[in-house]
Amino acid sequence: MGISGAWLISARGFELGIVDVPNDRSSHNRIVPKGGGIGILAAFVFCGLYLNLPFSFWFSGFVLSIVSFLGDKRHIYPKLRLFIHFLCCLIFLVNFVYLNNANILIYCLVLPLSIFVVGTVNFYNFMDGINGIAGISGVVAFSLLAFFGSYRNVGSEYVMLCNAITFACIGFLPFNFPKAKVFMGDIGSVLLGFSFGSLVVIVSKDLTSFICAAAFLFPFYADELITMVVRIKNGDDLTVPHRRHVYQLLANELGIPHWKVSLCYGLVQFIVGVCAIIVVPCGLVPLIFVLLVFFLLSILFSAIVRMRAKFLIKTQVTG
Repeated sequence: MGISGAWLISARGFELGIVDVPNDRSSHNRIVPKGGGIGILAAFVFCGLYLNLPFSFWFSGFVLSIVSFLGDKRHIYPKLRLFIHFLCCLIFLVNFVYLNNANILIYCLVLPLSIFVVGTVNFYNFMDGINGIAGISGVVAFSLLAFFGSYRNVGSEYVMLCNAITFACIGFLPFNFPKAKVFMGDIGSVLLGFSFGSLVVIVSKDLTSFICAAAFLFPFYADELITMVVRIKNGDDLTVPHRRHVYQLLANELGIPHWKVSLCYGLVQFIVGVCAIIVVPCGLVPLIFVLLVFFLLSILFSAIVRMRAKFLIKTQVTG
């Protein structure tokens, strides 16, 4: 389904008027059809129905994707979009807690978990800015989730869903990597963010397993959080689109080919994920220590890249 969706949009995107026109924030310089993630959505909905997954889960993901698809066609106010994100995530999480016969104390976790899932939705969307990065990260993240879910004896239906999303991302990648014939669009990146955040909650049985599963998307979380801190420090408006993520600086200011940046992010993601799985039996403290080391390395790498990019920009201006 990932293949068919990407092929359909790449072949008919211009006719349907679903295209991405480059601007000063873009990391590409030509018009490309977008919305190729519709095949990933089709796989997600099919699995939701075939595997008899909770309606609140797969339908929430479907609504988020459709709203995002409409957002690719016409402007949707950020506050309205964020409200819809929170509403869908709350519906899923309240029903998830209810179906698991949780006590009243567990309901207190619904709000912070909603913030986590909504944050993941938006982080994944923000990080989908160069060829291959969203698809490769999807392959790594959901394959690790499938393995971890099997290891933790989570329901086989969720393991199958993770595998289905993995293969849908693999099917999409030839149309987007190394050269983009089609972009995933918000319909795909938002769905992948929602699916990942929700499945992290589903496969987690305690705080340690939750942190371990979330680490499967480590480069996205690290890049986004570090960039947010840098922008706040610079007094930037966080609601204004930009291209100051590390991956964007690498691809644009430093001129590194998209495919190299995307593969490196996927490799780091895999290494961190495997390390988290290896360390998780040792307990919460060793896991946090390992992830903290990786995060400090990310901060150092971010600082180096930003200094290099600033130097190159200054050189071009003065030259």
